[in-house]
Amino acid sequence: MKKNKFKQLNEKEIQDYIEKHKLNAQRTESGLHYVIGNKGEGKSPIADCNVSISYIGYFTNGTIFDKSENLEINLSVVIEGWKEGLSYFKEGGEGILIIPSHLAYGSTDYGAIPGGSVLIFDIILTRVF
Repeated sequence: MKKNKFKQLNEKEIQDYIEKHKLNAQRTESGLHYVIGNKGEGKSPIADCNVSISYIGYFTNGTIFDKSENLEINLSVVIEGWKEGLSYFKEGGEGILIIPSHLAYGSTDYGAIPGGSVLIFDIILTRVF
């Protein structure tokens, strides 16, 4: 399936999810959608800094594929949707990232994540360092 086809399918899937859950989501030019529950205070992450984050990752059907209560990671090694999405938060910020496949793993299967999947993350950005 062509990348553009996934983009169209992902956008419809995301819009349906946002509508079903009555989310006040913002859409960026890249196609990332995000919801800020609490913007936080303090530092915002930049592309190559380290962060400490708690998250739950799941699909639009609610199936959880990953979670962590205290992941410390450098943003240079995460998916594009996290690099962009986390920049909208400051330390202590909480929200939701709704990431189309072209900002995640594309059409490639990645562990329990099938290629072409929309990924949703409930996140808490606890620290930027």
